[in-house]
Amino acid sequence: MALFPISSKFDGDFVLKLVPVDTENTIDEVAAAAAEHSVGIHVPDQPGKVIRARAEGASKPFPRDMRLADTGLEPTDTVEFYFSEA
Repeated sequence: MALFPISSKFDGDFVLKLVPVDTENTIDEVAAAAAEHSVGIHVPDQPGKVIRARAEGASKPFPRDMRLADTGLEPTDTVEFYFSEA
């Protein structure tokens, strides 16, 4: 377990945010942490949808149950978050 800062780029938000997460967090947990700083503040909530995450510029999202430590991301790398049907 280690504190790990990511740069959160939430779709529809105009501000990148530095979010502290843990290397043992799942991508769903990382997405929830990022959402706390954007959803309901700069981005409207979308009930019934899930928040997906991908490395900046990637076309495919990370698996939701993947551990942050297994993504290959480096501290302060930018992660794109967006709402999805699944």
